Amino acid sequence: MPRRTRTPDTMDLAYLSEWANLLIRWLHLITGIAWIGTSFYFIGLDNQLDPPRDGNPRVKGEQWSIHGGGFYHKQKYLNAPAQLPEKLHWFKWEAYWTWLSGFSLFMLIYWGQASTYLVDPAVLDLSPEVAVAVSATMLVAGWVVYDLACKSKWGEDDRLLSAFGVGLLVVVAFIACHVFSGRGAFLQVGAITGTIMVANVAMVIIPGQRKMVAAMQAGQEPDPKYGRWGKQRSVHNTYLTLPVLFLMISPHYPMTWSGPWNWVVLLAITLAGALVRQFFVQRQFGRSPWALPAAATAVVCLLAFALMPARGPAGVVAPAFAEVQGIVAARCASCHAAHPTQEGFVEAPKGVRLDEPGQIRRWAQSIRQQVSTEAMPPGNLTDITAEERAALVAWVAAGAPRE
Repeated sequence: MPRRTRTPDTMDLAYLSEWANLLIRWLHLITGIAWIGTSFYFIGLDNQLDPPRDGNPRVKGEQWSIHGGGFYHKQKYLNAPAQLPEKLHWFKWEAYWTWLSGFSLFMLIYWGQASTYLVDPAVLDLSPEVAVAVSATMLVAGWVVYDLACKSKWGEDDRLLSAFGVGLLVVVAFIACHVFSGRGAFLQVGAITGTIMVANVAMVIIPGQRKMVAAMQAGQEPDPKYGRWGKQRSVHNTYLTLPVLFLMISPHYPMTWSGPWNWVVLLAITLAGALVRQFFVQRQFGRSPWALPAAATAVVCLLAFALMPARGPAGVVAPAFAEVQGIVAARCASCHAAHPTQEGFVEAPKGVRLDEPGQIRRWAQSIRQQVSTEAMPPGNLTDITAEERAALVAWVAAGAPRE
């Protein structure tokens, strides 16, 4: 009997896409941890250097430390040592692979399924192709504008440059949240920020270091400007790290991006992250400005209370469970089922199934959060009405009765 061959169909592609999602996301986490750890370590090292005991005029500072059962002695040179060492350790691939894996994930999910995750007709009715083009343009433009500012006269004044950076973030957040879905907008801003961070490494820090090494190989003293530029971009990266981490995990928390003022929420939490990072930096100098984490905590607490959903719509009577089942079957179960019928889904998202009565009651609180924030269905793919949302919220507020 001849062996039957099976041609790939949309279900096969969706299944393979899930595996690609898993493996790329895992790689992104691994390389991201390596990059962030390296960045935090060297910033902390720079901030805790002591004057050299031997008075070497070439040495900016040194540090003795103990870790893993051994002692370490590190020195940082003002510009360069007298002789180039035979072996230099470079730190770049952590950054490159973090961006490559993150951008691949962004393309797989937000570009590959733009109609689901990037576009929201209630925000701006774009075709998937136009949305992807706008997204790509913003990625490039974000880096170009930032880089030009750093290379301008503004770049010589860190305070002025910081103010410009904050202004740029405000503009980018506002535009993204008025073009893309809330979820897509937060990831778009995260992608722009991550692109700026890795471009700082690839376009400024590493090329500058190569020129410093080349100068020493030619028997010349390296130009100190490359060290200044590299340090400036490295410091920028360290303050962007915590905001980017928030933006990475934001898809799981629709209360942050589903409202009309989501761009303000994005800016507020970004500010909180920067304040926390500043606290750690100051601690490395031996200071304890507890007002910084206190302010960050206050910002997050205010947001939590401001974004708290209403307990239930006034005047709406809790519907019978049979009505709830009907709404869920029509508006939710095409994705959230043992065998989803919605194109692009091979399994229920996050394992949340709503195709059985027991499962609907089990996930009642999640249903309430998702429909009250209008995070689900994404882009309102199934055209759920405001009345249906109110009915589901009222049913959960009544205790999710069985009848």
